[in-house]
Order: sequence, then C-alpha cells, then structure tokens
Amino acid sequence: MSPLVLRPYRIEDETEALAAQDELALDDFQFLLFRDDSSSWQQYVRRLELDRYGIDLPPGRVRNAQLAAEADGVLVGRTSIRFQLDDWLRQFGGHIGYGVRPGYRRRGFATEILRQSLVIARAGGVGDVLICCHDANAGSAAVIEVAGGVLEGTVHDATGELIRRYWIAYPSGIGR
Repeated sequence: MSPLVLRPYRIEDETEALAAQDELALDDFQFLLFRDDSSSWQQYVRRLELDRYGIDLPPGRVRNAQLAAEADGVLVGRTSIRFQLDDWLRQFGGHIGYGVRPGYRRRGFATEILRQSLVIARAGGVGDVLICCHDANAGSAAVIEVAGGVLEGTVHDATGELIRRYWIAYPSGIGR
C-alpha cells in the first residue's frame, strides 16, 4: 500500500473529487458531504475549513473535518470526522464516516483512513468513538472490527435499512 495522507480539500482537487462523487453515487454513498451545486468549489472548500473549526456552523451541523485521503497524489477516498454528535449522528452516523473509491478498494486504504481518522478524532477531544455502517456493508464492518470496534447492536434508519453501531474504546491500540 502506498503511504496515505488525510488532508483538507484543495482548490485543485475539484475535478477528481467530483469524479469520486459520481463514482460513489452509484453505491448510494455521498462522497462530498454538504456539497450543493449552487456554490462554487472554492466556496465549498472554504465552508469545510470553517466547519473544521466550528465557525459559523449552518443549522443542524456539528464541528467536523471533511478530509481527502490521498495516496501517491491520487484522491483514493475521504473521511468525515465529527467532533460532536447531534441526535441523528448519535443514532445513525457516529463520529467517523469514510469511503474509498471503487478502483482503490481492497488495498488497505479503508483501514488506514480509519486509523488516521481515530487519531484526528482523539486529538479533537473525542474519547470513545461511535462508528456506524450499513449491515450489508461487510467490508466496512470488517475494517471497523479490525480497528477494535465492538458491535453494540443494530438499529433501523428512517428508510428501514439496518445499521450496525460499533464503539471503539479510548484508548485503543490503533493510532498509538
């Protein structure tokens, strides 16, 4: 596996990030959270920077870091790290959500994205970390379990989809 870096999105990421959004939309996965077509890419990147520091958060949003996952200069995935949980996140979303582009799966990137995301979450004040995934997503469940995730149980979301809820206790061996 190539070295992976989690970093803020940059202006020059626009084309590749939008391609990743299209690729993962086929899996019903939103790659670029909070992105709408009414704002420019530059405005989106600026909004993500403000969100990371909890500045002028839009209603219903918590302080979070949306980071690109890059390996060898290629955008292979992303992570979303929430430093606080609202009611919906506490039930269905958790502290960390991540995704890997289809062409880069099964190379260890998801495991490394989660490992680095845990370090960032903990540096941002999160202790025990809640991570949720769809019950049918065996790959994500395996990554969470390798990271020390303990299944708390399952819940149905508003669409009836079964969601697994995992906790990774602090401190854990990952990220140390």
